[in-house]
Amino acid sequence: MDIELLRTFLEVNRLRHFGQAAEVLHLTQAAVSARIKQLENHLDIQLFERTKREVKLTPEGHRLKRHAEKMLADWRKARQEVTAGGARHQLSVSSSPRLWDIFLQRWLIDLRSAQQDMAITTHSLTPDSIIRQLNEGIVDLAFMLDPPQLDNLQTHAISPLRLTLVSNKPGQSATEAIDDDFIMIDWGLAHALELQRAFPDMPEPMTRIATARLAFEYIKTLGGCAYLPMALVSSALRRKKLFRIKEAPVFERYPHAVYPVRSDRTAIIVQALSFFPKNKRKHIL
Repeated sequence: MDIELLRTFLEVNRLRHFGQAAEVLHLTQAAVSARIKQLENHLDIQLFERTKREVKLTPEGHRLKRHAEKMLADWRKARQEVTAGGARHQLSVSSSPRLWDIFLQRWLIDLRSAQQDMAITTHSLTPDSIIRQLNEGIVDLAFMLDPPQLDNLQTHAISPLRLTLVSNKPGQSATEAIDDDFIMIDWGLAHALELQRAFPDMPEPMTRIATARLAFEYIKTLGGCAYLPMALVSSALRRKKLFRIKEAPVFERYPHAVYPVRSDRTAIIVQALSFFPKNKRKHIL
């Protein structure tokens, strides 16, 4: 089967519009329709229900979607392993946007600077997708805050993130800060439980922001308070753009490196992890 048929199918599903999919794929709308028709003829099923107002998957289309995504991912993986742009080594790395945003940027730059002959591919995925792609061999190495304890995955804790409660208002108490414009950042289940224990009467946050850097810019512009990494806010604290809530507890979260126990890339993975400070890494049994 032509892989472009599956790519077109997924793009039409993502955009729910044949014309918009045609623009993204640099095709005519007629060509997109012809590809979908060809795929339907191959499978002898209808993939989309088309009305004047929307395009949506049929039950058969829903079942195909998961397989199409895996087939395209496998194809990308195969193409990378076969070609790799002439690189001697390859590494596929995944994490959530929150860790790419604040924790992994320096590591990636150091790794690329030292390993210029390595082909590196990065992904931003949900935790469930990360585990699935690790198990399927699509991803070689992942970073997670709350990794599952699975026998087939090896887990190492990396340098800690020190999360400090900061505000744009000086002189606030911890209770005032938590009650007044607190911004919740998802630092994982363990942090949510620690926060609940530390502030049992805190109200439900009205604002939740996905990444630390976005919350940092939000607070500087609109005000509020949040638990942010010291590495991110130290300069703003020195310049008194933000203020630390001194009586509030400081929490430590350990991002974890996760990779298969049996992998032909283990040596490369261990070498890549050496670019984190060794004295702060520990093995999690």
